[in-house]
Amino acid sequence: MSSPPVPSIRVAVVEDRLTFRRGLRAILDLTPWIECVGMFGTAEEALRDAPRVLPDVVLMDLNLPGLSGIECTRELKRLHPVAQVVMLTIEENNERVFAALRAGAAGYLLKSSTPAEILDAIQVVARGGSPMSAIVARRIVESFHGAPEPSALRENLSPREVEVLERIARGRRVKEAAAELGVSVTTVQTYLRRIYEKLQVNSQAEAVAKYLR
Repeated sequence: MSSPPVPSIRVAVVEDRLTFRRGLRAILDLTPWIECVGMFGTAEEALRDAPRVLPDVVLMDLNLPGLSGIECTRELKRLHPVAQVVMLTIEENNERVFAALRAGAAGYLLKSSTPAEILDAIQVVARGGSPMSAIVARRIVESFHGAPEPSALRENLSPREVEVLERIARGRRVKEAAAELGVSVTTVQTYLRRIYEKLQVNSQAEAVAKYLR
């Protein structure tokens, strides 16, 4: 994957395990198009200092001492709304996934993700996408099967908008969704804008979380 144009993507990490935090720092420092602007061991540290360094992307541990990663995400989005939060966790629990998305997370990766997958997720989320580990995306898809029909939302969304949203829920990027549906990227982006307006949300992740609630 080619490096994005300058300026660099400003990335902060919120992770209580020192060894994992150091590993992430090494990955970020070796990547020329990333500027690591903060490494925080607790949610409290992140909420105090992250808004000062203005990260574009935050890699957030789900299970933190004190405030959880979900609580930290919710408050951080209030303090610094433009930050895109990607949850990093060992958990695959559906409810925790949806809770993180409802709190404002834009992506959800397992800690077993490779360095290349983490870097790819940073690029994707910085460009407005919603990166998810394949197994997490699979669980979201499975939540559709046998789940109560979201009738009120289906009444508001057109069949094509539902098709777009379901593909985003499966972890597809806008370009991939466009290819699967046989339409242009611009058309998919137009559908997404309509979906945001109808569901009263501001991101792909929020739209998926509200649709699946």
